[in-house]
Amino acid sequence: MDDMTFHSAGDAARFLTTADCAEILNVEVADVTALLETGELPAIKVGAQWRIEREVLESYIASLYEDQRRRALWEQSDFASLAEFSGGSPLSSGD
Repeated sequence: MDDMTFHSAGDAARFLTTADCAEILNVEVADVTALLETGELPAIKVGAQWRIEREVLESYIASLYEDQRRRALWEQSDFASLAEFSGGSPLSSGD
C-alpha cells in the first residue's frame, strides 16, 4: 500500500460534506451552511464546497449539550428567579 492511497482513504473519512452534517444533525443543508458562514461551526472551504472535520462536528454537538446542561442548571438555580425580586425588571446600580 502506498502512502498516497492510505492518506486519501483516511482523509475521506475525516471530512464531512454539508449534506453529511445536515443528515447527522437532522436539519436542512441551508441550516448547516448558515452555521458555517457565521463561524459557529468551524470548517474549511475547498473550492466552492465546505468540508467539516468529523471531530469538529462531534465537538460542536458536545458543546451544544453542555450549553443546554448549563442552561438547565441556571434555570433551576435561585438566581434564575432574580427578576422576581426586582419586579420583573433588571436591577440597576445607578438608581
